[in-house]
Amino acid sequence: MAVSSSSSSSSSSSSSSSPSRNLKIGIVGFGPFAQFLAKIMIKQGHTLRATSRSDHSSLCQDLGISFFRDTGTFLEANNDVILICTSILSLSEVLNTMPLHCLKRSPLFVDVLSVKEYPRDILLKVLPEELDVLCTHPMFGPESGKNGWKDLAFMYERVRIKDEATCSSFLRIFETEGCRMLEMSCEEHDMVAARSQFLTHTIGRILSEMEVKPTSMSTKGFETLIHLKESTMKDSSDLFSGLFVYNRFAKQELKNLELSLEKVKQMLQDKMTKEQNLNESKF
Repeated sequence: MAVSSSSSSSSSSSSSSSPSRNLKIGIVGFGPFAQFLAKIMIKQGHTLRATSRSDHSSLCQDLGISFFRDTGTFLEANNDVILICTSILSLSEVLNTMPLHCLKRSPLFVDVLSVKEYPRDILLKVLPEELDVLCTHPMFGPESGKNGWKDLAFMYERVRIKDEATCSSFLRIFETEGCRMLEMSCEEHDMVAARSQFLTHTIGRILSEMEVKPTSMSTKGFETLIHLKESTMKDSSDLFSGLFVYNRFAKQELKNLELSLEKVKQMLQDKMTKEQNLNESKF
């Protein structure tokens, strides 16, 4: 499905050109990443509601968030924004089973998944045309963002926006925290993310399979590899699988990695053969 052309010319302007307001934000899927985002949103004065397959009612009560076990009641709660924080693998099922007829108004739908073409296409397919769609990817998480979001990248595309004020107020959440705001197409995001995020996770998983551990002779470079392994393994296998299955550019990057490894192996083999031949000729 092609990107909707209904984004207005104002999409190229900064959200800072519009006054911000406190939003009523409903979060679908209240896992660790949603909880991480929620704390900043609460700090900024936004009102949060949440629904999730798991029971997070106790945690939500501690945070001052209304928790809904029933999705229909959640959608009736008059939210300005519906923030989709499900896993990549469960997105289709969650959206297709959402009782959209329960909506009492037309909120802005926002996703924060690590792939972008896939959720964009599903949102445009499932949601009625009167509902706005903003695709985003905060390029950080609870570990990298634990000391603040300043200078951390936040990607977004105004896919289908009619209510610019609500969209701008939502984007202001991340601008206020000092994020680097990157407006780009979902296609461009996935192309770049396949080379950066997916490749990083793949190498981290490979190092984990090799069971690399710190040694008494660890160099700074090796310590960097250990950190890479440990940081990527904190993310779920579902995230890693989603980065591959639902980013059409990831398949080629995996092939490129395999081809590059073969080239390096061949270079080493050729060098070893050459050295062996030189040593044999001396005798």
